[in-house]
Amino acid sequence: MKFGKEFASQMVPEWEEAYMNYNYLKTILKDILNFRLGHPNPTSSPYPSPRTGKLLKRHFYKAFSGLTNRLGSYNEKNNKDEVILVSEIQLDEQPPENRSYETMFFRLSEEGAENEVVVFRRLDDEYNKVVGFYRGKVEEVVMEAEELNKQMDALFALKVRISDPQFHSSPTPSNSGGLPLEGIMEHEEKQERVQRNHTKMVSLEILNHVKMNVTSESAMSTLKTIFDGTKANLSFNKEELKSAQTKLKQAFVEFHRKLRLLKSYCYLNQLAFSKIMKKYDKVTSRNASKAYLEMINNSYLSQSDEVVKLIERVESAFITHFAHANRKQGISDLRPKAKRDKHRITFLVGCFVGCSIALAVAVILTIHARDLLRSPGRNQYMTNIFPLYSFFVYIVLHMLMYAANIYFWKRYRVNYAYIFGFKPNTELGYKEILLLSSGLLVLTFAAVLSNLEMEMDETTQSFATLTELVPLGLVTVVLLVTICPFNIMYRSSRFFLIVSLWHCVCAPLYKVTFPDFFLGDQLTSQVQLLRNVEFYICYYGWGDFKRRSNTCNQSNVYEMFFIFIAVIPYWFRFLQCIRQVFEQKDYGPGMNGLKYLSTIVAVVTRTIYVQRRGTAMRVIAASSSGVATIYNTYWDMVKDWGLLRKDSENPWLRDKLILPNKSFYFVAMVMNVILRLAWMQSVLDFHEAPWLHRSAMLFVVASLEIIRRGLWNFFRVENEHLNNVGKFRAFKSVPLPFSYEDGYKEL
Repeated sequence: MKFGKEFASQMVPEWEEAYMNYNYLKTILKDILNFRLGHPNPTSSPYPSPRTGKLLKRHFYKAFSGLTNRLGSYNEKNNKDEVILVSEIQLDEQPPENRSYETMFFRLSEEGAENEVVVFRRLDDEYNKVVGFYRGKVEEVVMEAEELNKQMDALFALKVRISDPQFHSSPTPSNSGGLPLEGIMEHEEKQERVQRNHTKMVSLEILNHVKMNVTSESAMSTLKTIFDGTKANLSFNKEELKSAQTKLKQAFVEFHRKLRLLKSYCYLNQLAFSKIMKKYDKVTSRNASKAYLEMINNSYLSQSDEVVKLIERVESAFITHFAHANRKQGISDLRPKAKRDKHRITFLVGCFVGCSIALAVAVILTIHARDLLRSPGRNQYMTNIFPLYSFFVYIVLHMLMYAANIYFWKRYRVNYAYIFGFKPNTELGYKEILLLSSGLLVLTFAAVLSNLEMEMDETTQSFATLTELVPLGLVTVVLLVTICPFNIMYRSSRFFLIVSLWHCVCAPLYKVTFPDFFLGDQLTSQVQLLRNVEFYICYYGWGDFKRRSNTCNQSNVYEMFFIFIAVIPYWFRFLQCIRQVFEQKDYGPGMNGLKYLSTIVAVVTRTIYVQRRGTAMRVIAASSSGVATIYNTYWDMVKDWGLLRKDSENPWLRDKLILPNKSFYFVAMVMNVILRLAWMQSVLDFHEAPWLHRSAMLFVVASLEIIRRGLWNFFRVENEHLNNVGKFRAFKSVPLPFSYEDGYKEL
């Protein structure tokens, strides 16, 4: 693989703009090469012949040699004539540490020298950018390390207090009950540290100046936060200790990951500058790389060792205090192995897709052979059985759209795993999603086919009631697999989904994170699925399945819940928006909440019109739906997608785009509008075509909304990713367990 592609693949996506622009510099070098091939300069060193030039171009790119390849590992040619002079410059208003570098090019008199001047100007700009970014990030991690030190001091003190309540009364330090302070910012030599650890013990005085941070991890903790404040006094129990250890362990893992990526950032950029300078020497037959790389080797980017030392100290502290001195386990927790594609998943996806196609063909042939579309029981089947099975098709269709989203997110380097907050290497890829969805589709088609066969076979007429229980059995299987506590079938992802769903249900008692409101938006596109759940409860709970008769619509309670069930997802999102208003002290989420209120009004009025009819109700339903559609469409494109920016670099889009073809964005906006107008079929009384049953029409409309949501998902996450890129946010914020009093200094 060429270095340019390897360089791009190893970048931290959110830091992409902070890396050296390797491709642009390589483009300038190609211009210089083309100029020299067309205009040989007799005053410069002889350039190889065209044939030799082809061989040279063939060897421009060497295999990526890894991050351990240090600068200067190549053979430079001795050249007595200087080509460049690299010097440090510092403006009067800048602090000493913010020095920048400037290169002076000595061969200005040669033909085509202006292109080489451009190279070094851009090279200086890129290097100053890289050094400035790296210096700033190092300062951040040093401050974070100091904060983790303070947190560990409080944790040790709490551990001592709980394990030995009488320790605080001891007049002198004792090795029997205390724990040495082994922070991650120690600078003493090993012998001095060992000697100090025998005398310096945990000071329980710290516990008088810290409080436990109360985070919204449960509904009860949120209520306590509302009435008691954001912090709580220590009660010195084991639950507090366990909670603090869990949070600090997570903080150490995330901090170690940040350090490793920062170290990779440093080495990758050094290697990129080395590669580009070697290319420059080959193109121009000069020896300028020696002077420039000497400057890099003596600069902060190469000489700084804070990150490497911090990595060593973090690993040592983590292994000692969170892995029971088991180095193998500690390193495994800090550096989880990269997720590998499994061939059996690809194989099983192919098998399930093939089986689902075969079963779908079998269902179609069975319906055609028995002429079921014209049979007297057609209406009864479509009214009672079809909604039971369409429930699973809605799930499969949503999963297929999500799999397509993941595929394109990965293709265009959208860091969806970080955005959703998945644990490292536990996120599902598009192949895993396809495996689950195709497996569920096989079960659904098999159930449909078995239902049809048992109903048609005269020898099994006595099992008519049993055939009605097939959909219920399938629902039970899906539910049991979802909540299965055993470590099978992607348990971490299933539990992540359950937790996010619980947060939606309990809104606004939980802090709203991206996965929570993202899932809430998915639920707003599954209104028909939720109504099918209501139908399941009615059909099986009231015993209609024994008679294959539908008496649900005859109940006023059912019709009332038919409206209520459709409002629930929008109400969840409204409550989440209210929570965000109070947390962020911003009215933007409040305006978003009004969007969901307008949608609630539209859904209620449309449902009432379908149930009651009437010209006045029709006008109200159409008007409210029109207002909600305009509001929702504006919010989708402007707020969620960040598009329709008139003054942007890409007119009516946004300054930064991921997709290479801008027309995709305009097509997506048009499709979003068209698919949002699917509600018009209800107010236009287009419920049933001569060739399409009403249940099938509802299925088509619901499927179109799921497809619209899948389209929305891609651009919503893309916009979130670009916002993170603009602010260089690449790591999640881990809440720390302790808060120190203002002005308190460690003893």
